[in-house]
Amino acid sequence: MSWSQMQPLLSQACWETLIMVGWSTLIAVAGGLPLGVLLVLTDRGGLLRNATVNKAVGVVVNLGRSLPFLILMISVLPFTRWVIGTTIGAEAMVVPLSIGAIPFLARLVETAVREVDGGLVEAVQAMGGSTWTVVRKALLPESLPSLIAGLTTTVIALIGYSAMAGTIGGGGLGDLAIRYGYQRFETSLMLVTIGVLIVIVTVVQLAGDLAARSASHRGRASTTPRLRLLRPAAATEAS
Repeated sequence: MSWSQMQPLLSQACWETLIMVGWSTLIAVAGGLPLGVLLVLTDRGGLLRNATVNKAVGVVVNLGRSLPFLILMISVLPFTRWVIGTTIGAEAMVVPLSIGAIPFLARLVETAVREVDGGLVEAVQAMGGSTWTVVRKALLPESLPSLIAGLTTTVIALIGYSAMAGTIGGGGLGDLAIRYGYQRFETSLMLVTIGVLIVIVTVVQLAGDLAARSASHRGRASTTPRLRLLRPAAATEAS
């Protein structure tokens, strides 16, 4: 197969992969971020201690993470048809991709938020901050570098999942590799597809690392004036 024949196929497949990964990432952030924060807040010692809610959310997240993605795709086909109207194509694959990514990201968010210094949380509370203020002013900003790293890991996992979606007609680069590279023995197209996937994953990882480092530098810079503001108060209490 010549390059002129490969190019339109690769362009269409890349666009379909972008649709699947992009929409599922947005949905995963909208669902996984609050779930991860909720797991921290409702845990033992959290601001909203509630063992029942914590265990219920934990069970749901663990169930979502325990299913291999191929089995998950097949098991939610009726739900996908009900939501999208079809089970074939890039748009349909957004449903299982999102369902698989939300619990995955939720655990990464939980881990990132737990790393925040408890002293900072107590300082915000001492100034009269509500739970929402603690989350908005302390937990999320201080854990931002780890949150970005977790999101980068999630996006890379979604790229792999989207390639796997090609096994059931999901479109994208995985579907292209299966239909042409495997079924029609187009080895050159298979190799090019693998190369494109490697390039995409590398670019995403480099962009995520750069964003995480930038957020980390900004976080350290903003911590210094905050500590300076707390010193006079501490000196007043000592006197």
